[in-house]
Amino acid sequence: MGCTLVIDTSYGSTVGVVGHEPIIETDSRTHVERLQPNIARAVGEAGLNPADIDTVIVGTGPAPFTGLRAGIVAAKAIAFATGATLIGQNILDVQGEMMAAESAQSSQSAQELDRHVTLCVNDARRKQLYFCLNHGSISLPDFQAADRRWIAMDIDYPERIVERVNAAVTEHAERDGVDYIVDVAGHGAAKYAAAWQGIERLGDVTDRSVLDLGARGLDIFAATATGRTARGDAQPPVEPLYLRRPDAEIPAPLKHVLGHESATRADGVKTGIGAETAGPQA
Repeated sequence: MGCTLVIDTSYGSTVGVVGHEPIIETDSRTHVERLQPNIARAVGEAGLNPADIDTVIVGTGPAPFTGLRAGIVAAKAIAFATGATLIGQNILDVQGEMMAAESAQSSQSAQELDRHVTLCVNDARRKQLYFCLNHGSISLPDFQAADRRWIAMDIDYPERIVERVNAAVTEHAERDGVDYIVDVAGHGAAKYAAAWQGIERLGDVTDRSVLDLGARGLDIFAATATGRTARGDAQPPVEPLYLRRPDAEIPAPLKHVLGHESATRADGVKTGIGAETAGPQA
């Protein structure tokens, strides 16, 4: 009996077996330490053994690097040990899938649903957000990235994101003759609620991730990832998406403590940095 294990550390951590309730840790200070015990617990509570895992789907971010890397390393280790298929899934596209799924359950017409665009976000800290702008569901069989992803994945300040979203939506509205509505979804959406008031046609603002929805969220997360395989799309590398420039920088060259040039003793022997080892000069 095979199963699909989901691991995501894009915001705290979520681990779970598809079809069962996940284990969610929201404390960013301890979620890495609890990751391995929670994985074992999730598999055990599903009545399974590690050998039953045939697919591992791991969140690739974008998110702060350290916690994100912990989840990816754990997923790679489990896939290697069990022989399971490893698939990466970014956390932003599934926010759009969540909004599309929830809208589809409402009584809105297909024409009304098509008016909605999702600003998918994840808190990047430092007053920034990871984001992308998606129109409709990217899981549709006829999905074309150029048609559905209006702004590619990026990181920016909320006020600047609003400017970019308004520009993209205005361009498509004029071309399509449609008054598009922008919904905002993901962790960090409520934190910057004041900024979203600058969006020209603002819809719903939802401060939650698809993985906050429990078993249903796991299903959406896994279906989005495996849907690419079903369509024959190339799978992206399972590597952490860290869109911010690294904090570490190449250090400046060391300064010479004894001066820039070597000194010469009275007997003709050079000393200091770059000094020759030969005896007195002739």
